[in-house]
Amino acid sequence: MSVPILIDAKDPTPLHAQLERSIRLGIATDRLRPGDQLPTVRQLAVDLRINANTVARVYLALEREGVLATKRGVGTFVTEKVPKSAHEEHRKRRLNGLIDQFLTETAALGYSPDEVTKHLARRATEGAKP
Repeated sequence: MSVPILIDAKDPTPLHAQLERSIRLGIATDRLRPGDQLPTVRQLAVDLRINANTVARVYLALEREGVLATKRGVGTFVTEKVPKSAHEEHRKRRLNGLIDQFLTETAALGYSPDEVTKHLARRATEGAKP
């Protein structure tokens, strides 16, 4: 079973986060469609050369959010209708991660949060102009 799920061993992002992102990206880009079956935990772990517990943890987290559904003895599938809230929570987590990284890097450059906010507001309005 060929599924578009990839991870990058050189990426500093934790493997579980890369795996979750890859599955969500596959769904968002229609490479994984509702009803598509994902590889078994063991098979995906072998294919990606990662620990099966990592795959199981991601599958379980996505199942709790309603993104995946597991049918005992049959397999794990993309749900027919992924709740919007599942994507919204993921989007919020990603945005917060980007903000944290941005603030860390700007602080390393010597900018205060107030200075960063002013620059960001100015750039946002400049970018919004046609």
